[in-house]
Amino acid sequence: MRAVLQRVIQASVAVDGAVVGAIERGWLVLLGVSEHDTEKDLAFITDKTINLRVFPDDADKFNLSLLDVKGAVLVVSQFTLYADCRKGRRPSFAEAAEPGKAKSYYEHYIAALKAAGVAVASGVFQAKMAVQLTNDGPVTIVLDSHKE
Repeated sequence: MRAVLQRVIQASVAVDGAVVGAIERGWLVLLGVSEHDTEKDLAFITDKTINLRVFPDDADKFNLSLLDVKGAVLVVSQFTLYADCRKGRRPSFAEAAEPGKAKSYYEHYIAALKAAGVAVASGVFQAKMAVQLTNDGPVTIVLDSHKE
């Protein structure tokens, strides 16, 4: 799995002009699922999302996790994280999971975050979405469970 975590002050996602998910302080997560992903990959990405210490403490040091700051997560499915642009000018998405598997892992990721006590909002799987955010920092972390 691949995830791009952007620390945000606020973020929202809209479908057909209507906001379907919004958060205040926390992570905007762009989540991509590959054909090779397993439950181990899901657990790795979930743990890192919740426990990475990249929120500032009172001394402005990266010492606090999402849970520590009671942050929220906005999850947006993003199969294009598996774009392979090495050949030609049109990306290949052959490594991206087929929609059934990708949706299942996307939903399990959201459920795992909620089970850990995190407030979660999300986009609509396979919809054309407009994402708005205000970066905090900016801090952007790229996770790839196959490079752990």
